[in-house]
Amino acid sequence: MDRLTAEDMVMFVNAATTSTGQREFHSRAAEQRASLEFLHEYVAGNYRDLYAAVLALDINDLNAALITRRLLATSAEATPDQRALEGRLIARRLAVMPPQRVYDLFRDLRRAGVNNRRTRAIVRDWLSARPDQAFDAVKYRQGLKRALRHTHLTPTRIARTPAAGPTDAVLADELGTFLFRTASPARFRTPLLESWRRAHYEQAAVYDLPYTVAEGFAAKHGIARSTFLAKIKPNLTRLESLRLRDSADTGTALAAMPLTRLATYVLSLPFADRVDRRTELTDALRAAARRTAGRNAGQWGRVAAVLDDSFSSYGSGVKRRRPLAVAVAGHFLLEALAAEFVPLWTSGATDPLMAHPRGATPLGHRILDALSHEPDRLLIISDGWDNAPPGLAGEVLRVWRRNVDPANRVSAIHLNPVYDAGDYDVKRLTRDVPSVGIRNAEDLPTLVEFARFTEGRTGYAGLSAHFTDRVTRFLESS
Repeated sequence: MDRLTAEDMVMFVNAATTSTGQREFHSRAAEQRASLEFLHEYVAGNYRDLYAAVLALDINDLNAALITRRLLATSAEATPDQRALEGRLIARRLAVMPPQRVYDLFRDLRRAGVNNRRTRAIVRDWLSARPDQAFDAVKYRQGLKRALRHTHLTPTRIARTPAAGPTDAVLADELGTFLFRTASPARFRTPLLESWRRAHYEQAAVYDLPYTVAEGFAAKHGIARSTFLAKIKPNLTRLESLRLRDSADTGTALAAMPLTRLATYVLSLPFADRVDRRTELTDALRAAARRTAGRNAGQWGRVAAVLDDSFSSYGSGVKRRRPLAVAVAGHFLLEALAAEFVPLWTSGATDPLMAHPRGATPLGHRILDALSHEPDRLLIISDGWDNAPPGLAGEVLRVWRRNVDPANRVSAIHLNPVYDAGDYDVKRLTRDVPSVGIRNAEDLPTLVEFARFTEGRTGYAGLSAHFTDRVTRFLESS
């Protein structure tokens, strides 16, 4: 039973890491959602403590929201001790999620009719802790309004103004007016709310608003796009600067961009731009990789990596080039971690900056090439659809592990960025080498540690201890 529990939880963590319920190259969105829904129901029903503990792992925001919603909807099934720990995990997880994802979660709780005391307390505490509630009111107006109505909260219960703003009482009164009354007052004392009011008739006030809000007012006033973008530039986030490809701000944005997001941006650029900006982009990727590697830089010995840039690495229309971006980011991170690094792309290419999806997936041949370099570590970043010829990669790894390296002298791990809805897991190459789901290349060092649980040798006790440790560190990081 313990071994079955460990296997079930490893399978669920892989799914919660990789699946976003969206279309993938080999499966439709409906298949992804149905598979994920079954897994959540099964794991929550059988392993509630471990199910809640997954919130402390490096899973994606969709699955964090699904876990939170299910735990809150089934509060009556939990013991007092379980509810206490779940409340802390949920609060901490919501604190690190993007606010738009949290407001979407609150909307889903409202639609599902989940409105117990614990839900209302969690919503109240999250809203009260927001650093700028006037900003939320302007940027996420409908989400905030729905959350307050659903939990029967008033602005007075959550209002907390920045040091330079008006008093809590003034903000609470003006938030109520802004959110729930149809007529605006002659003037707001809260600066951002006043800018929103003035932006209805005064173009200059548009540039005091968040970009996504200001964009609508700019269209209303007929402001030229070039003029609008030039003046709204100080209000852009780093990601908005990159999306708009604002060359003046790109250098600053790249310098602080997380590694996988940066790789995604690079792959979105035309080949000509990548060539023209080769030095800038390569330096930014390597700097992000060094930040991620931290104290482990250069400590992994000889590393050989098989990196999948086959046609299926395109992903889908909604997750465009995501698998390839993880491979490109992985290339630069492993380069930083290794003392000696041998990258082997399935296409035979040698320039990660010019990577693009193409051709079949000859994983078996590339794995043979990698092993010929006698590495200390072999890492494979691929969706696992080995097809040139089919099954060769798994057979190579099986024979090598059992006959050439049965003592596991070489650490070999398959990292898969794609959820296989039919198998309720990531697609594996062989049972002789662990396969784990990967969301961002930044998670790679942690996943290498987690991979040992997929080999069936550590069992439930080891997995439970790992979860307990991750929960403790997650809660202490708040």
